[in-house]
Amino acid sequence: MKKRFLIVVDMQNDFIDGSLGTPEARAIVPAVVERVRQAREAGETVIATMDTHEENYLDTREGRYLPVRHCIRNTEGWRIRQEVAKLLGGCVSLEKPTFGSMNLFGLLYQLSGGEKEIGIELIGLCTDICVVSNALLLKAAFPEADISVRRDCCAGVTPEKHEAALMTMASCQIDVI
Repeated sequence: MKKRFLIVVDMQNDFIDGSLGTPEARAIVPAVVERVRQAREAGETVIATMDTHEENYLDTREGRYLPVRHCIRNTEGWRIRQEVAKLLGGCVSLEKPTFGSMNLFGLLYQLSGGEKEIGIELIGLCTDICVVSNALLLKAAFPEADISVRRDCCAGVTPEKHEAALMTMASCQIDVI
């Protein structure tokens, strides 16, 4: 039986109703909660990523391109949404200083016991930045894995960018479900 992983990308307050929040991000919270609950009940390994910046964020390259303070370590906006966090007890969470996590594929390789034909599903925020970045990194690291992204458990910066990112992932043989 294939080992299954659910990656919960950046379900943090700042992306939901904080400094970079959107109505679309708020709208997916119940679906994300339900999907995490299902994954835990099914025995899937759940991993959360957390966009993590320091006080000097505005002085970084990303901060110069996106001059909005967000996900500053140990602030309320940095924390994972409470309803989601309650379901993540005992799960690994990875802090990442940029869009994609360079540590995620190493962790998956370790947790899968070196098996490369695994199942990986991604959900979370933002479809067109961090979700797509992590999906493409995982596709490169695990070319034989079944990788999917759940449309109704993701939201982009705008609805149009969400759809464009889903099309990009589909073009790269990532299943959009």
